[in-house]
Amino acid sequence: MIRPIAIALALALAAPLAAPLAAQEGDPEAGAQSYSLFCATCHGPAAAGDGPSAEILAVAPPDLTRLAADNGGTFPLMRVVSRIDGRDPLLAHGAPMPIYGPFFEGEPAALATPAGQPVLTSRPIADLVAWLRSVQVAQ
Repeated sequence: MIRPIAIALALALAAPLAAPLAAQEGDPEAGAQSYSLFCATCHGPAAAGDGPSAEILAVAPPDLTRLAADNGGTFPLMRVVSRIDGRDPLLAHGAPMPIYGPFFEGEPAALATPAGQPVLTSRPIADLVAWLRSVQVAQ
């Protein structure tokens, strides 16, 4: 008689391993909608840091159109994702930048850094990052 544990182990070993997430690009149009809903109040409609709530914040919101220009011409992917999802909290108005948690949850997505390293995130954040990349100004 074969024991249930032996059967489970045999099935587990026979099952194919889950394929790693391939690097993906987000949808800038979907990202623009999320930006308008969650970010424009502080960062402004054109992401220039001049939203209607900017003046009441203890830390001025940055001009998000200059992220790449202020980083030697390279979009700071990991820093942006980490600020949005809360891995790297930023103090604004005496508290962390709002983390919209459930609004930015969703199917998993993987973005690639310039060096090719994967950054795991969610589809809504990947979309927001795609839009932010699309509004970058030249140095």
